Amino acid sequence: MGKNAISDETIEYVGILSKLELSDEEKEQAKKDMESMLDYIDQLGELDTDGVEPMSHIFQTGNVWREDVVTNTDEHGRTLANAPQEKDDMFVVPKTFE
Repeated sequence: MGKNAISDETIEYVGILSKLELSDEEKEQAKKDMESMLDYIDQLGELDTDGVEPMSHIFQTGNVWREDVVTNTDEHGRTLANAPQEKDDMFVVPKTFE
């Protein structure tokens, strides 16, 4: 077994937590995949990150501020023109409950 060997018990436990029913072949593949992921994480841990600023995104992010200006006009008349029935500037629709 390698440094990051995954046991059968771990795979069973992960299957229970994720509510997955895995065949024996799928369990073996999942073990290999998890071991590979852990090996990669170990590789990342070996990188020299001295002087590298922590970040939450790979791109610079920030809020874009603009004035809150109304850009559309009141077109309720045109909207109501499409209504099958209208009363007091509102759509009339069939009752959905009593």
